[in-house]
Amino acid sequence: MPRMSAAVLPAVRSLVTGTPPYHTSQSEIQAAAQTLFPRMAARPGLLEVFENAQIGSRALARPLDWYLQERGFGEKNAVFLEEARSLITRLAREALTQAQLAPADVDAVIVVNTSGLSTPSLDAYLIETLGLNRHAARLPLWGLGCAGGASGLARAADLVRAGFRRVLYVVVEFCSLTLVKGDESKSNFVGTALFADGAAALVVTAPDVPGPPALVSLHGGFSTLIEDSADIMGWDVVDNGLKVRFSRDIPALVREMMHGNIEEALASHGWERADLQTFVVHPGGVKVLTAYEEALGLPPCALDASRTVLRQFGNMSSVTVLFVLAETLKTRPVGRALLSAMGPGFSAEHVLLGFPTP
Repeated sequence: MPRMSAAVLPAVRSLVTGTPPYHTSQSEIQAAAQTLFPRMAARPGLLEVFENAQIGSRALARPLDWYLQERGFGEKNAVFLEEARSLITRLAREALTQAQLAPADVDAVIVVNTSGLSTPSLDAYLIETLGLNRHAARLPLWGLGCAGGASGLARAADLVRAGFRRVLYVVVEFCSLTLVKGDESKSNFVGTALFADGAAALVVTAPDVPGPPALVSLHGGFSTLIEDSADIMGWDVVDNGLKVRFSRDIPALVREMMHGNIEEALASHGWERADLQTFVVHPGGVKVLTAYEEALGLPPCALDASRTVLRQFGNMSSVTVLFVLAETLKTRPVGRALLSAMGPGFSAEHVLLGFPTP
C-alpha cells in the first residue's frame, strides 16, 4: 500500500452524532437515585450533586424504570450489544452517505468504546452489516474511557497518513449500563449524576479523495500517560458489571498539568498557544471545565460548546468530545484549534485541528 507524506492533512468529511431513544430529565434521575441509593441520598446535601452537574437531560439505553432492578453483568452487556449495534449501524451508514463514500471503498474501520464487551469486535459487525470492504484494516480500541474519542481521532489520522485513504471512525458508549444498584460508593453515586449514552460516526480521508469539503483538517496528535495515576479513573469489574472508579482530585490535576501539557503538545508540531482560536474540550464535569479555563486563562465563553453538550446530553465518556466538535462546527469556526480529553491511565489526549477558511 502506498505511503503518504507526514505533511498530508487528513480531512474529516462527515460527522454524525446520535443517542438511544430513551431521554430522561435530570430531575427524574435524581428522584430515582433515592430508590437506588437510599443511604447516600439521605446524607445532607449529597443529592445536590445532581443539580450541581448542570445537566438538563440525558439519553439512556433503557427506560429509567429498568435501572431500578438488580441487573447482572451478562444482562447489561447484552443490552449494550443490542443498542450499540443498532445505533452505530445507523450513524455509520449516514456518515458514509454524507461523505459520498461507498461502503466497499472503506480502507480501515476504527471502533472506540469502554462501556461494553464484544468479541468479535463491533468493527466486524459493521463490515458484515454495511457491506464494507472485507479487506479493511480493523482497529478496535477499548479501555481509553473519556480520552478515547480524542485518541481514536488521532489514530484515524495516522491511518490516513500511512496510506489508508478512507477511514470509518465510530465511537459508542452506554455508560448508564455501568450503574450498579445498591453500590453506595460516592463514585457510583456521582457517576449516576453524570453518565449517559450516545455514539458518533466520522469519515476521515486523504485530502485528495473526492467528496464534500473538509469539515476540519487533522494536523497531529499528542498523548501523555501520567506516572502512578492508575487509581484516578477506571472500572472495577464486579459481578454486577463495570463499577466506576474516579478521584475527586481530577480538577486539581487539570489545574496543575494542563497548561504545560498543552504547551508541549503544541510545540511538538511547531504550534504556539497564540495560534489557537478554538478549544474543543471533553466536558467531564463542570469542575473539570472550570479548571481547564483557569489553567489556560480562557474567557468565560471559550468552552460554551462543551457546556452546551454537557447540559443537553451529560457525560457520554469517549463520545462526548465528538458531540462538542459537532456543536463547535455549528458556529463556523476558522483557524487553528485544539481538541482535548482526559481519561483512565491517567492520560491526556490532544488533537490539533484546522478549520477551513471561508
